[in-house]
Amino acid sequence: MADPGPDPESELESVFPREVGLFADSYPEKSQFCFCGHVLTITQNFGSRLGVAARVWDAALSLCNYFESQNVDFRGKKVIELGAGTGIVGILAALQGGDVTITDLPLALEQIQGNVQANVPAGGQAQVRALSWGIDHHVFPGNYDLVLGADIVYLEPTFPLLLGTLQHLCRPHGTIYLASKMRKEHGTESFFQHLLPRHFQLELAQRDEDENVNIYRARCSEVPAYKESQSSGSTSVRTPRRFLAPVLRGGGW
Repeated sequence: MADPGPDPESELESVFPREVGLFADSYPEKSQFCFCGHVLTITQNFGSRLGVAARVWDAALSLCNYFESQNVDFRGKKVIELGAGTGIVGILAALQGGDVTITDLPLALEQIQGNVQANVPAGGQAQVRALSWGIDHHVFPGNYDLVLGADIVYLEPTFPLLLGTLQHLCRPHGTIYLASKMRKEHGTESFFQHLLPRHFQLELAQRDEDENVNIYRARCSEVPAYKESQSSGSTSVRTPRRFLAPVLRGGGW
């Protein structure tokens, strides 16, 4: 009997595998991270809809590690996170006792809300709200003790909008923590070296060499000054990744 040859249906499936969610507009992936004794289960909804807001970026993990290593006290503090994406930084702040508002553009709010519900117990102080820098920041109070942001400094046209938002939100004796991948091509260094120090007392709190991530601490000041790490007592570290494992990769919604 002659060899019938390969099955056309099988060949077609090898080229176009029928994996659930492969061609979906978005697909969720759950991962776990451990900080400050909390195991956080974070869903990242990858796809064209959320774009860069979908994933947990290295700067967010570096900032969470910093909060743990420096024992940053959130108890009783009024906290806001900008450009939250997945909300992991604000969620950790809420679990550590902060009264936290987690913000981003409207498209990202569903993802953030899902992560808040999955990680913050009932009665925890974490609310999710839309905030567009330079547009509606004035509907928020200007008395936050802590303003947080991870990898939000990468589009130069947004720098003046972000700066104005930071100036409005941070109370006179408040503190801003910004963690950022230092991308020269995106003007990130210029923002921290030239723009932000004009309005805030700025210091490099920590440098993560492995991930090329800087963590800056800023405070309101009538005479802004930028301090290099050698003079500010900051540290240069190789930050351990607190990623545990992906636990789910499902189909599109």
